Amino acid sequence: MTRPLLLPFLLLTASAPALAQEPAPTSAPAQPEHQVAQPPPQPEQNIVVTGHGLAPGTGEGVLDVIEVPRERLETAQRLEDVLRDVPGFQLFRRSDASSANPTSQGATLRALGGNASSRALLLLDGVPQSDPFGGWVSWPAYDPYRLGAVRVTRGGGSGVEGPGALAGTIELDSAGPDTFRGLRAGALYGSRDSLEARAALGEQIGGGFASLSGAYARGSGFIPIVPEQQGPVDQPSPYEQASVAARAVVPLPGGVELQASGLGFTDYRERGTRLSGISTTGADASLRLVGRRWSALAYVQSRDFFNSFASVNAARTSVTRASEQYSVPSTGLGARAEWRPRVGEHVELRLGGDWRDMDGVSRELFSYSGDTPTRIRAAGGHARTLGGFAEGTWTSDALTLTASGRLDRWDLSNGALYERLLATNALITNSPYPDRGGWQPTGRAGVAWRAVRGLTLRAAAYAGWRLPTLNELYRPFRAGTDATAANPFLAPERVKGAEAGLDWRPAPHARIGLTAFVNRLEDGIANVTMGKGPGTFPGVGFVAAGGVYRQRQNIDAILSRGVELDGSVDHGPWRLSAGWSFADASVRASGLAAPLDGLRPAQTPRSTGTATLAWRGPRHAEASLTGRYVSSQFEDDLNRQRLPGAFTLDAAARFPVGRGVAIEARAQNLADKRVDAGISGDGIVERATPRTIWIGLSFQGLP
Repeated sequence: MTRPLLLPFLLLTASAPALAQEPAPTSAPAQPEHQVAQPPPQPEQNIVVTGHGLAPGTGEGVLDVIEVPRERLETAQRLEDVLRDVPGFQLFRRSDASSANPTSQGATLRALGGNASSRALLLLDGVPQSDPFGGWVSWPAYDPYRLGAVRVTRGGGSGVEGPGALAGTIELDSAGPDTFRGLRAGALYGSRDSLEARAALGEQIGGGFASLSGAYARGSGFIPIVPEQQGPVDQPSPYEQASVAARAVVPLPGGVELQASGLGFTDYRERGTRLSGISTTGADASLRLVGRRWSALAYVQSRDFFNSFASVNAARTSVTRASEQYSVPSTGLGARAEWRPRVGEHVELRLGGDWRDMDGVSRELFSYSGDTPTRIRAAGGHARTLGGFAEGTWTSDALTLTASGRLDRWDLSNGALYERLLATNALITNSPYPDRGGWQPTGRAGVAWRAVRGLTLRAAAYAGWRLPTLNELYRPFRAGTDATAANPFLAPERVKGAEAGLDWRPAPHARIGLTAFVNRLEDGIANVTMGKGPGTFPGVGFVAAGGVYRQRQNIDAILSRGVELDGSVDHGPWRLSAGWSFADASVRASGLAAPLDGLRPAQTPRSTGTATLAWRGPRHAEASLTGRYVSSQFEDDLNRQRLPGAFTLDAAARFPVGRGVAIEARAQNLADKRVDAGISGDGIVERATPRTIWIGLSFQGLP
């Protein structure tokens, strides 16, 4: 494939938070101390834009919420690394976005399993970020440096944010004028010829605010296959990634704030052999109006994806192309509106609706003879969701009660799979699928009680759902010698859950949070093993010896029960934060999927833990050491291939040397621990990133 040119994408668009909101009533349960407070409303004759959206609703105090401190974002390399600080968060595979296939990077929480698609809802300034065709996340598009806050709600169902939040919601807020002023820039050079560079400029313009930021990363990469299994065809996996973001925030008459945002990115990776290049390009634009008690959002997303699949022989001495997704164009359109009236002194309402429209097709060459494809495939369709929600929250000095409901209409249309012989253009597969749709009601309710000063007890129950992606419904795929068939008749996934917990502040600068939960994911979509090669199977054709044949199916349920513990303490310049998650998850299955009954979902660890010791000194000096543990997990749905547990250390430091200049250093997997990330059907083991060290300079000018 031709290596994509990493040109800066510059789009003026819109989205983001808005005019300052009234502070939450003092009777609302306390939020984690690191949660970013919303500024009070400004007088209309002297409006100061904030760049933030509506403050979190008072009803969210009954849920399990973690907010990542801004200082953690300033020195982070990748957003997925930041999110791993949240116990229970995981990507489908352990690799990060420098080496993993993007289609293996869906996010989930609470051990609900997954595949390419995210079971957690990721939002940037209110805009859903999952790929319109495949449901995965293009993590390199989100430079932590340009974010003002990251807020993770574990569990919670669909709530008011829209479909997709089966396991939780991850909210990203772009940095506003309160944190993003003047010029900032930095560059680091590191192991395996890796380079990272970023720059950002934020300025007040009249009564408004504008910002422009860019990020670039590249490296020669490492060999993904573990050393003892490497052969002549194995080589490093280089990557090159870039993104540009622009925002403008303008005050309007009547105390309204207009926010426009644009994001463009490009991401190129290779997977450790010839013929394994992958590239993603994307551009997003959004507009949002925010008043004191209302907001309205509209957005558009465009994506294209290229993925070349290589097949390696058993001796790893030769590689051939198995298939090539030469183009996967997709678009997403959407809108959302919310109104928050108050009824008397104690009741807050949230009323609104949302709409998302997704369209995409995978165009693919396959069935290669040598380096020549013999067949071409087109698979895709159109999906739409439209929903409305209402939530009411009552608060008193010590008690918060909340209940909400939403009703969604979903529709799938124009779904089809077509395959032709290239030599004759003869149609060999002609499968248009019937349009279908349905209604999906969900809701949540909860209570929080401030039992004594510094101690809040909370409980909640909820339901959520997710529509199958166009990729899951219509596109068969291959990974090495393994092949998976699509299923155009998949039902939506649905989750029911309950949790109870506490937030305790034993001292002004200390916090402990504890949550016990139970979640039942019904009609979970899984890649179910149906056979092994060699042989010819429906929906995929021939599977070679050593390969595994799977099909996407709705299984009866995934049941996950567990406990989450997190806390932090500050003492002078030092801060210690730690968390641990334990989840006992198992599959409930019957029919063709009956062999999975009672097994653990694939790629689902039982325990994860994280701890960070951070120091902040004078003149913005800082240093941190982070340890992460993940227990063993199974690569496959039949629990026959175990990936061992792993403990890794990351470190970061910044020391000023004068006039806004600082020396920065960063280390990933400091002890060079081997972290197994995947096992193919024929037993080839792939690892995550080995030890990587960077050092460089950063500059922060005056506003």
